[in-house]
Amino acid sequence: MIRVLIAEDVRILREALVALLGYEEGIDVVAEVEAGDAIVPAALVHRPDVAVIDIDLPVLDGLAAAADLRVRLPECRVLILTALGRPGNLRRGVEAHVSGFMLKDSRPEDLVNAIRDIAAGGRVIDQKLAYAALALPVNPLTDREADVLRLTGAGAAPREIARDLHLSYGTVRNYLASAVTKLNARTRLDAVRIAAEAGWL
Repeated sequence: MIRVLIAEDVRILREALVALLGYEEGIDVVAEVEAGDAIVPAALVHRPDVAVIDIDLPVLDGLAAAADLRVRLPECRVLILTALGRPGNLRRGVEAHVSGFMLKDSRPEDLVNAIRDIAAGGRVIDQKLAYAALALPVNPLTDREADVLRLTGAGAAPREIARDLHLSYGTVRNYLASAVTKLNARTRLDAVRIAAEAGWL
């Protein structure tokens, strides 16, 4: 019996997934959660073989939760099921050691087969997304430029970033200008968007 945890914040989708999998022989949905921070606690209690996780979850995003789950319960394999089909998310998923990455417009039977494959030790990656990820250019940002962009995206002003990273205000401005130039962005926030979508933050 394959034990499955479902993490999806949209109730109608979560209940539809539970119902779909309930019809499948050899699959048992042992837990369902609606927020990212509930994934690991539920998994530690119910010990699923496969966690089917959306990315866009409240409190903690699904990829961050998947990375935490990998540390806390490494025997549980993760299948990301998302509408956020950006190559950068696939890259983040690979870094989090997820076993599968599928889009929500996949056929129900493909999802069921993916759960079975992943439970058996396989990997399942959406082909179109994989090709798009391979076509992405190499990350042009230095680690420090990425740190500064990440904090900018979180709403921090350059002076706050300088204080938090123990840098001078001028150095932070230089990192921001360099990142904007490297990414061919119009503004700092545009640079944050480009880098985030590429999976560089």
